[in-house]
Amino acid sequence: MLDDHDIKRIARDNRKHAVEETVRKYRDRLYYHALSIVKDSQEAYDAVQEVFIKAIRERRFFDEDFQMRAWLFRVTSNLCYNIVRDRKRRRGILETIPEKVPREDRSGKVSLEKVFSGQMREEIFDAMEHISPNHREILILRYYHDLSYSEIASALQIKLGTVMSRLSRARNRLLDVIGPDHPVVAEAL
Repeated sequence: MLDDHDIKRIARDNRKHAVEETVRKYRDRLYYHALSIVKDSQEAYDAVQEVFIKAIRERRFFDEDFQMRAWLFRVTSNLCYNIVRDRKRRRGILETIPEKVPREDRSGKVSLEKVFSGQMREEIFDAMEHISPNHREILILRYYHDLSYSEIASALQIKLGTVMSRLSRARNRLLDVIGPDHPVVAEAL
């Protein structure tokens, strides 16, 4: 898969192809990020469509110094939080995340990939409903989308030190919610 710099190079000659590569690279990541916030597959799909439309219209999107990944996640987060806010105004009840997969691999260890897939993901997301939206978002960006601290800072428009302290507090809060005996504690956090 192409990295962002390769996509930006392609955009110099063929913006349409660069957009296709961007969609190919980020559609699943953004969909699952949106799904973790809105908890409805169709709304998540619609949100990602809208994010890509905004990206196509963003003139700076393929500029060398433009942080595509952080921008995509920030716009997705903002759009999804607006959807949730509007939905709460209308009806107030969120749906749960579907999908169940085996809890542990053959070695008995829980990997980060397993944490945010299937039943383990569902358990963690259920637990994350009991922490603040800021803590939930930063954990998702770091552990689910594997954003660096600087990318998280850019996506959330906060300082790097704030990212580190908020992430630490979010992990501690999640540990309080899931308990010290949960299988994810030793491996993932």
